[in-house]
Formats: sequence, structure tokens, C-alpha cells
Amino acid sequence: MTRFGSLRRPGALISVAAAGVLGVGLAAGPASAHTPRWQLTCDSVSVNLQAYDGQSTNTVELMVDGKDLVPVTTFGSSFQRQHLDLPDHGAEITAHLVVKAGDNAKYDFDDTKTVKDCPIKSTPPTAPPSSQPPSSQPPSAPASSAPASSAPASSAPASPAPASSSAAAAPVASPSASGDNLAETGSSSSTPVIAGAAAVVVIAGAGILWASRKRRAAQH
Repeated sequence: MTRFGSLRRPGALISVAAAGVLGVGLAAGPASAHTPRWQLTCDSVSVNLQAYDGQSTNTVELMVDGKDLVPVTTFGSSFQRQHLDLPDHGAEITAHLVVKAGDNAKYDFDDTKTVKDCPIKSTPPTAPPSSQPPSSQPPSAPASSAPASSAPASSAPASPAPASSSAAAAPVASPSASGDNLAETGSSSSTPVIAGAAAVVVIAGAGILWASRKRRAAQH
């Protein structure tokens, strides 16, 4: 009995020691799990926060030269931002990372780093569009415009010549002129009428004279 009892006692001690180590490990696990990491180059910054308490409200904020590059942001068990562009700077600037752990303030993280000057990224100027080379051919002559002193072809037709107007206005012989011409030649259109009337008068006079003589002869 003494021999078996002596063998059980060291086994019990080993079990107790193992349980104690395991308990310490479990207790220390959450404490060492909060892992804030961040890296800087002259033109970018990366933030990697891992193994935070996802049941708590954790926040992160990143400022560069006093201005928010990442405003206050709430996250759970992790947070990542890769290669965030830093503003152009020709001198050193400061970056400030603040992490607030919601489960315990002792896991908060507050760190400041200096960023060395970085050549300003210059965009090469775009080449202007190439202009066309001057043509070797002489410029074409401009279209000739109508002379100012050209005859007004489209204007109103000119007034007829005096000859045509005088020909159109040739005088027509008036009756008086024709009568004069007939009088000068000794004949007229009324001459036969007058002659006929004279003949009738003569015949009538002869008849009257004959009747008168016959009446006188009968009386004697």
C-alpha cells in the first residue's frame, strides 16, 4: 500500500500542475490576443487590427498631420486597411493611430510615427495634339467675285430707243387733213351726192317749167 500510494502522489501533483498551467494559459490568452499592427511608407499606410473582442464596441482612428485619414470607425474582432494614400508632402509628417478596445481600456493602443519626406508625384504633362505640317502646295486661288462695275443684267430693261418710240407714235391722218387733200385734188367723197342733188333740182325745175307752159297754153 505504501508503494502504490507513493506512486499515485506524484501523478496527482503532475495533474494539478498541468491544470494550473492550462488555466493560466486560458487566462492570459485573451490578454495577449489584441494585436494592433500598422506600417508606413513615404506615400501610404496600412493598418491591421486582429483578435479583438467581437462582442465589444471597438473603435479606430488614424490622423495624418492632424487631419483624419480614417475617421473614428467602429469595428468588431478585426479591422484592416491596406495602402491608404498619404497626402503629398515635401517634408516630414506625423501619423497618429488610436485604437480603443471595448472590453478593457488596458488594451487600448495609441501610437505616433513620423513619415519621411516623399517626392511629390508629378503627372507628366500631356503632349499637345500635333498640328498638321504646312502644305507644300500653294493655296488655291479664291473664287473670283463678280466685278462691282458689271452691267446690271438683272435690272429693269432699259427704256426703248427714241426711234422705236417715234415709230410707235407715228401720226394718223386726221379727217380734216384728208379733206384738205381731197379739196386740193378737186374731188371729194361728197361730190357724187351733191351732183345727184343738183340733177334732181334741175329735173324738178324743168318739170315745173314744162307744167307751167302747158297750163298757159291751155288757158289761151
